[in-house]
Amino acid sequence: MAKFECTLQGDYDQALRYFHDGILQGSMSASFEEESYVQTFGVRVTVRVYERYSMTGGNRLSMTLTLVGDGEKLFLSGITAGGSQGVLFKFNTFGEEAFLDVLRELAQRW
Repeated sequence: MAKFECTLQGDYDQALRYFHDGILQGSMSASFEEESYVQTFGVRVTVRVYERYSMTGGNRLSMTLTLVGDGEKLFLSGITAGGSQGVLFKFNTFGEEAFLDVLRELAQRW
């Protein structure tokens, strides 16, 4: 499991589209699986789950993206899981890190 979090500034809807499109374009096998959305007291929260195939692990792995918006203040969180190998211990987490790198690079360009 790997995690990336940061704070950003900007339009919530534009940021959500930007990260969504960037994740899907960042890997030929990436897919959008499901989402949850809530808005309360002016704060917006979207949780989305993406999957992709990991060549290094020989399996599919997931990334959960969470975007929280309070006006122009945004909080982004990405957590990957499922790309490691091993029964008792996790090893070969390269696929998880590589999937998360897509989100990191998008956040840096934002």
